[in-house]
Parts: sequence; structure tokens; C-alpha cells
Amino acid sequence: QVQLVESGGGLVQPGGSLRLSCAASGNIFTIGDMGWYRQPPGKQRELVATITSGGNINYADSVKGRFTISRDNAKNTVLLQMDNLKPEDTGVYYCNAQALRAGDYRYREVWGQGTLVTVSS
Repeated sequence: QVQLVESGGGLVQPGGSLRLSCAASGNIFTIGDMGWYRQPPGKQRELVATITSGGNINYADSVKGRFTISRDNAKNTVLLQMDNLKPEDTGVYYCNAQALRAGDYRYREVWGQGTLVTVSS
């Protein structure tokens, strides 16, 4: 099994910053694409940002210029630096990864348990 564990959520005022971290562990051979998704209250889960193992990045338009995704392939971790946070950034943030387990033949999608980010004054 492969597990993703997130950390770094919390309460922050508008204009503030938070940094989310996600670490993959378990029976890992290699990790492919990694990313962050969020689910605002009462809404569906949506993409925030993704990053390939080669470093290609994709951001949702709503976070471009404010959020920065990065990863450490050696440590199987992905980070999300969130600056100039807005109330509409509030939601549960989920880490996502495509993981190839040792002895397996295809990548499988894995989700973290989620971490709550609340932007409010």
C-alpha cells in the first residue's frame, strides 16, 4: 500500500500565507504526477495545481501568481506554498499522486486524508 499524509493546514487571515506538505510512504517503486486539489464548502472537489516527475506544472487560473507547487522526487514529497490567501481559498485540501508500487505493473491513484484551510478575518 501507498499512503499520502498531508500537513500544514489551519486558520489564516486574508492576505496571509500557508504552506502545505504531503509525503508519500509505503511500498513505492516510483511516483508519477503529484498534485493538490481542494473542496470548498458545499462544492465539488477541484484542481489546484499539479506537477509531473519532470517538473512540468499546471495551475488553476484562480491560484496563478499566488500559489507555488514544488516536489522533491528523492523524498516523494510535494509542497504547496500559498500566498495572498483569499476567503474563497477556504476548503479541504487533498494531496494526490500516481504511484507505482514495487511489483505492480501500473500506476494507481492515491489520495491523502485532506487538511482544512480556512481563510477568514
